[in-house]
Amino acid sequence: MVRLPIHVTASARRNHVGGQHDGALRVRVTAVADKGKANKAIMKLLAKTLGLSISQFEIISGHTNRRKVLEIHEAPDNLAATIEQLQQLES
Repeated sequence: MVRLPIHVTASARRNHVGGQHDGALRVRVTAVADKGKANKAIMKLLAKTLGLSISQFEIISGHTNRRKVLEIHEAPDNLAATIEQLQQLES
């Protein structure tokens, strides 16, 4: 199990994972922050980016905030290195 802090921008021009904001992985989604649409888009984008299934993700804090903490269940051993690489990308 891995806990991943993320900083979210909803209603962005494009979906993108990369960079960091105050130590959290920066995630941008085109979905609006209304009735959980952005949260679903975040999990879908991260699952695709990290090669995991959506069911492995759970938002444990920040459901209605830009700053969220996700819990990733059954995370592969190389996940920390992959996340670190994503944080180094220009956003």
